[in-house]
Amino acid sequence: MQTKRHIERLLAGAGITPNKRLGQNFLIDLNLMHLLIGAAHIGCDDVVLEVGCGTGSFTQGLAEAAGEVIAVEIDKKLASIAVEQLKSVPNVTVIGADILKSKNTINNDVAALVEKSRARLGGGFKLVANLPYNVASPVMMNLIIGKLVVDSMCVTVQKEVGDRMVAPPGGGHYGVLSVFMTAMGESQVMRRLKPSVFWPRPEVDSVMVRFKRQQEKVERIHDVALFKEVVNLFMGHRRKMLQACVKFAESRLSKVHDWHGVFARAFVEPHRRGEELSADEFISIANICNEQL
Repeated sequence: MQTKRHIERLLAGAGITPNKRLGQNFLIDLNLMHLLIGAAHIGCDDVVLEVGCGTGSFTQGLAEAAGEVIAVEIDKKLASIAVEQLKSVPNVTVIGADILKSKNTINNDVAALVEKSRARLGGGFKLVANLPYNVASPVMMNLIIGKLVVDSMCVTVQKEVGDRMVAPPGGGHYGVLSVFMTAMGESQVMRRLKPSVFWPRPEVDSVMVRFKRQQEKVERIHDVALFKEVVNLFMGHRRKMLQACVKFAESRLSKVHDWHGVFARAFVEPHRRGEELSADEFISIANICNEQL
């Protein structure tokens, strides 16, 4: 792992500085890096995805624990530094690309490599990273409810994002990410991180958060894609009454005509608002809609 001084030298040698637009704040506290790796419970047959690997500092520690590390870095110059720093580490692949193909899709090359490595090793798939602030939410969202899903995550994110990950219904932080994480597993804020543990220092505090996917929860959802449509519909108009939101239904939900019956069977009052509904209530609504399609 690399100290702040080491990272500074590497960037200076490449003639670059941290890019604020890309959310480049390097975790420089080595003790916290070890804590994050330990909390992720990485096994020797696990595939670990690191998003925003920077100069490869944290990647080195991940490689010591994992069977395979796939490190993604959108900044091509940083990716080149990481490749050079990790050239003697055989179980690391650095990909210089955007982790997201689109807002709702993980990069195809990354997904294919994860699937190939997982099939070879036979272990789990984990996201362990100091996530760049600008992509943290969409990356986690995709890996929780997309085609490529993680077994667990152990990440550092802005405190605001961490608050959304664990927020209960009704609060200001409660949103789509809160619903999906609660519906698919269990999340826990492990530690609050001051700006001083990063370089450059961000203007806000961060948190270390752990998420574990729980298959028994996932299996309650009869159609994950439809569940996502339901959450997006009602949380997209979170302050409107549910009965007023249904006129905005699109795709498969536009074919649901007896919304009064759906709400009645789900034991959800139609005058309530999306921001008040629990993950379980969203699941009930989605499952009943699925029966009507």
